[in-house]
Amino acid sequence: MPHTIREKTKLLNRVRRIRGQIEAAERAFEEEKSCAEVLHIVVAARGAINSLVAEIIEDHIRMHVLDPTIESITTKTKGIEELIDVVQAYLR
Repeated sequence: MPHTIREKTKLLNRVRRIRGQIEAAERAFEEEKSCAEVLHIVVAARGAINSLVAEIIEDHIRMHVLDPTIESITTKTKGIEELIDVVQAYLR
């Protein structure tokens, strides 16, 4: 992960935007912005993180579970087990 340079760049840009949102939340706290303003910033960051997680999960499914070049059931099973572990951790 990521599987291509293009994907790596795209994902890193998303992470950098999320970092910017988190830094904006920190500034909002430091500047004692209203609860509503802080909540909007945090909710936007959470949405961005959720979208990032969804994209990574989708890539994992496509590359490690559905990839037709993977013939080994052991490899596919490992990909499925990794996915289950991550989804369970995410939903806690």
